[in-house]
Amino acid sequence: MARGRGGFIGQDGLNAPDSPTGVSGTAGDSSVSVAFTAPTDVGGSAITGFRAQSNTGVGASGTSSPINVTGLSNGTTYTFNVWAINAFGYSAPSDASAGVAPVQASRAMFFRGGGDSDISTINMSSAGSDTDFGDTPTNVNIPCALCNATRLVQGGGDSEINDINYWTVSSGGTGADFGDSTTNGYGRAAVNTNTRGVFMGGYISGVINVMDYITIASTGNGTDFGDLTVGKYRGGGSINSTTRGIHAAGYLQGFSMTNVIDYITIASTGNATDFGDTLSAMRQVAGTSNSTRGLLAGGIISGATNEISYITIASQGNATDFGDLSNNAGELGAASNSTSSFFVSSSFNSSGRVQTVTIASTGNTTTWASLGAISHNSQYGTSVAHGGIS
Repeated sequence: MARGRGGFIGQDGLNAPDSPTGVSGTAGDSSVSVAFTAPTDVGGSAITGFRAQSNTGVGASGTSSPINVTGLSNGTTYTFNVWAINAFGYSAPSDASAGVAPVQASRAMFFRGGGDSDISTINMSSAGSDTDFGDTPTNVNIPCALCNATRLVQGGGDSEINDINYWTVSSGGTGADFGDSTTNGYGRAAVNTNTRGVFMGGYISGVINVMDYITIASTGNGTDFGDLTVGKYRGGGSINSTTRGIHAAGYLQGFSMTNVIDYITIASTGNATDFGDTLSAMRQVAGTSNSTRGLLAGGIISGATNEISYITIASQGNATDFGDLSNNAGELGAASNSTSSFFVSSSFNSSGRVQTVTIASTGNTTTWASLGAISHNSQYGTSVAHGGIS
């Protein structure tokens, strides 16, 4: 009965509702959806609404369960109480929920490149159009990038540029100076864990085999990591587990192409080791991964291809056929989370600019979403939830 719990001070406790029960929270991006069961004893009149409130005092009102509480800090744990309200006042608070911490949306970022500065983003958890994320400080031609849960980092982009720039994922905007790579270069590839990033290969006045690394949470210049097994550029990066990074295929000196796949242990330093071969010698292939499997999609062989292949990151061996993209695509933006890979290309039809596959299975891509103009010509993508993080 309401009389047993009593209402808020200053309310008519005899006629206020009983307290809600079964309060729980589901994490969102800077928000928590608070679910509860309404009381059966509504007191002296019908319930008109509910109030959900965190232990820090941030709350929201609604007429039924669940109530979405916004304005919370990602990574901070909150508990929630809920009150029922009728014409006579508030119930006593419910028992507190278990602790729940909001989490950042599963975001992917795509660099347009081609002498442009635009970066766009999609929420990989919910199909929809891209939105503007921000810009590189200067226009870039063929950039590469890496991302952990909180910070996006871009390296290189032209033969004259050795700049490294960074963004806070939750805010975007124009990139800030991080430091300098050990070498200039464009057409580089990048891999990373949650703590360390490695930039691989590239082209200056010729093809280079240089790798350098950074600590993502800090700023400063890159440090020499070691060398690829062969100098190459415009190969497939962004394939990594929480321990290994992969660089696949690419241009060699003299514009011939290679099928060589290299791997490194990201937490250490040293030269790359031969992993195996891609299905064909190729360039401009896009790489994505979860923590166990890497995918290689599209690229140029004698012309653009639609093939997708896969490797098991913890082992060594040649790539295996996975399926096909919806169209041939020689230059893709690509990103992934723990379950799916997303491929962006202007080659795809206008109603399906983003194609997706489930990484753990095999098969052809399906349409995920269309995009605004920013990402149609994406040249490099990365995400907050790829295989190097989870």
